[in-house]
Amino acid sequence: MDKSEDLVGAFLRTSDGAWREVGWTQVRDWRPEMGLLWVHLDREGEQAKRYLLEESALDSLVSEALLAEETRPRSLNMEDRLLLVMRGVNLNPGADPDDMVSIRLWVESKRMISTRHRPLMAVKAIREGIESGRGPDDAGDLLLQLIAGLTDRMSGVVNSLDENEDELEELLLEQDGGEIRLLLAGVRRQAISLRRYLAPQRDALNRLQGEEFTWLDKRDKARLREVTDRVIRHVEDLDAIRERAAVIQDELMSRQSDRMNKNMYVLTIVATIMLPLGFLTGLLGINVDGMPGAEDTPWAFALVCSSLVALVAAEIWLFKRLKWF
Repeated sequence: MDKSEDLVGAFLRTSDGAWREVGWTQVRDWRPEMGLLWVHLDREGEQAKRYLLEESALDSLVSEALLAEETRPRSLNMEDRLLLVMRGVNLNPGADPDDMVSIRLWVESKRMISTRHRPLMAVKAIREGIESGRGPDDAGDLLLQLIAGLTDRMSGVVNSLDENEDELEELLLEQDGGEIRLLLAGVRRQAISLRRYLAPQRDALNRLQGEEFTWLDKRDKARLREVTDRVIRHVEDLDAIRERAAVIQDELMSRQSDRMNKNMYVLTIVATIMLPLGFLTGLLGINVDGMPGAEDTPWAFALVCSSLVALVAAEIWLFKRLKWF
């Protein structure tokens, strides 16, 4: 079979309902009467680019969208054909889930072309289903399986963020410190990154619900509404996570401010107590005739020290009387 790294996978569903894997020759020779064709490409490959631009008979606008470097989720109905751009969480080893992977789809009644650069687990699951004899029934079923797979894998990441925030709230009751602040920053960053793409993905799916396609039946529309509701719920959960994170951050800042105010209060009290003492000792230490009574009275120094102690005691009594502490 003539395959390459550009052709991640290509499958043909014939009239008898069976799926079989095909190569570049069958992809290029495909005609609608041959059955439903799914072509999954690495958009960075040279053969993939040549096929989309020169051999697929696609409009240049569609080809360029399938090959674009950066794009946001969106949907576009083009006369019973669909251009759909989606994002999925990055569950590849060593990757951050919020570093979302883009997949671009061109769907016709008898052909679907999908492009990506990094692997997606949702696509892998569909391939495994095809290889085990449980492939999609038609183009609408294939599209809905892919959208549902992307959404299902988002659920675990969003729920994990919610649980992490619950743990941070519990830690906040037990301890303070920079560790909570660092963990909270990570949760907020992931929530912001996920929502950045999930919000337009929600809008794209909402728009798709209002479109009419001959290859989307009532059952597919019902499944689409269910998936869209889950995406909406994910966006709402991410908004709630961001709001809770802001509340936790405010609580941390409030506690830090309280600690600083208490420290400043203690320092102010100490400085207030020491101010008269410093004035008196400085006054008595000037180089004129020395300490009063030092030459005539041997216990003059002890008397001065006792007076200073009494002054401190009087200040403390006064501060308590004024309820300063």
